[in-house]
Amino acid sequence: MVTIDVASSLESFRRFIISSTCKSYAPRSYLDDYEVFAEREESLGSIYVEAADKVTLKKIRDITFVNARDVLGIIYNSKSGNTSLKWRQIKRDSGKVTGEASSNSLTNLAESGVLT
Repeated sequence: MVTIDVASSLESFRRFIISSTCKSYAPRSYLDDYEVFAEREESLGSIYVEAADKVTLKKIRDITFVNARDVLGIIYNSKSGNTSLKWRQIKRDSGKVTGEASSNSLTNLAESGVLT
């Protein structure tokens, strides 16, 4: 486990969540839409998006896709329990990612642009 405390854009963290959870089966239009986020129930390793405006789009497998605007924060917990990260808004679409990440999550964080 590695402690993470780094500045990150909302889009980079959104890409991290998608690549960690549903990239292989998410509709292409959802992957390309910066307002579409993945959420997951607590029992499966929770992913929760806190936003001023949020609408459920579609549930595919264990992921619920939501359209969210004015995102204030995102909580991500992996299914394995080895990764627990939070993105918190600092200003507009800029924020900070904090928490603990596994080696697999570190790869996804780097590929998505959260870690540079």
